Amino acid sequence: MTQAVFAGTAADPSQFPREGLPEIAFAGRSNVGKSSLINALLNRRGLARTSKAPGKTRAIQFFRVDSELLFADLPGYGFARVARSIREDWGPLIEGYLTDRGPLKLLILLLDIRRDVTPDDQALLEWLALMKNPTLVVLTKVDTLSRTQQLARERLIRSAIGWADPLPMVSARTGAGKNALWGEIRRRAL
Repeated sequence: MTQAVFAGTAADPSQFPREGLPEIAFAGRSNVGKSSLINALLNRRGLARTSKAPGKTRAIQFFRVDSELLFADLPGYGFARVARSIREDWGPLIEGYLTDRGPLKLLILLLDIRRDVTPDDQALLEWLALMKNPTLVVLTKVDTLSRTQQLARERLIRSAIGWADPLPMVSARTGAGKNALWGEIRRRAL
């Protein structure tokens, strides 16, 4: 990866990029670390805007990577502290993106390794499976736990979501797992 640039914001499907590049979407609860992980993967500080307050991303943010692919930072779900009317607009936007977006090659669903799987997480996974969206579940914030705790939490989360394969674990802060995740992105998208 040599170049990453902001490619636009879409609050409506008419604003989605028309380049036809393969797309990787990042989804998850508010404050799970979607924007931070995008910044870490792209070796850019502040490209995807981050905040300690949940709900910073309110539309789909697109980032062009080496003119080869697009990353899509989706608004978080769950406890975002934004107006209900804005949250209600997210549902149709995200559903439309995940249902009808031809260039979408992979949805990376981020789960915080420290948190239990929520009904919202389960509902999204079930919907993605029903829609046959290619999905990779990735655990974030692994630097906050010891290796023993990481492995125990990974097994617990994998069991809760009925996932057979080990879940990739990453830390946006330390870069742990970043290269392995890039390998998976390249394998599925390029």
